[in-house]
Amino acid sequence: MNLKKIVKTFAFTALFTLSGQQVAAQDLLARQAPVDKKMKSVDTLTFQQLLDREYSGLPAEDLYADWENKYAHRATQLPDEYKIDLREFCMPTPSRVITSNFGPRWRRQHKGLDIKVYVGDTIRSAFSGMVRMVKYEAAGYGKYIVIRHDNGLETIYGHLSKQLVKENQRVKAGDVIGLGGNTGRSTGSHLHFETRLCGVALNPAVLFDFRAQDVTGDFYVYRKSTYSRDAAEANRLRGVRGDGSYNPADVNSTATAANRNADKASSKKAVASAPRKVHKVKKGETLYRIATKYGVSVEQLRKLNGLGKNANIREGQLVRYS
Repeated sequence: MNLKKIVKTFAFTALFTLSGQQVAAQDLLARQAPVDKKMKSVDTLTFQQLLDREYSGLPAEDLYADWENKYAHRATQLPDEYKIDLREFCMPTPSRVITSNFGPRWRRQHKGLDIKVYVGDTIRSAFSGMVRMVKYEAAGYGKYIVIRHDNGLETIYGHLSKQLVKENQRVKAGDVIGLGGNTGRSTGSHLHFETRLCGVALNPAVLFDFRAQDVTGDFYVYRKSTYSRDAAEANRLRGVRGDGSYNPADVNSTATAANRNADKASSKKAVASAPRKVHKVKKGETLYRIATKYGVSVEQLRKLNGLGKNANIREGQLVRYS
């Protein structure tokens, strides 16, 4: 009799435990159902982008709300103050020649620096980061690359002849990303170089000294209250020379022998034997603008046309450039 009671008690206990587990499991499923339903409602692409961001280690996430490959730049709210680390850098080109400053130019704002390079010259990433865009814009940058860096900056490299990286590719400071060129809205081979913070263009000259092939310091602290003064002073110290000229011999580039010979053709002997070519001056044009258009120096124009250092040109005047 006692044995039967023990067996019944054991069976009843086992049944009660099993039933309890089933109820608990059902409760768990019931609680989980709304979560599953919500997860299904999340757009698959958006969720994948979140995952990609979580595991790819995107740079400067504290400054930028998103990562996309549609816009070269889109201005967002700038912090009142932001410290930019410039220590781990590489000059994007060994050229020391600035041909156009940041700021007003030809009735519009020039948002970067133009640096003299030849078609085929090596262009490198200025800092470590991730390639955000590799695109072509016929009426603007031509073939260009946008890189978002770990220090918060974004750099843009325009008018390239070839792009050697892909979007979403991780690069290190000094990695080769493209070759110099003359694509897009360009009047001669050069690198258009921009530095942006939160999509807003900063004068690269506050960060880089191309003539010295160095950065301006270990850090640059952007402050809204002083930036305009910083940018103007940077142009004065590191911009185009006072007369707008540049010396091709200063261009320390990796151009081919053929490209280098093009500069040698600007010697007096070559000029004397070259066919005469002239430009009719338009309203508002300067010697510097004409020199840039035809790939010569202001000094060459002065010598070819017998112009003194302080001589002015007028609308309708014929200026020889070859």
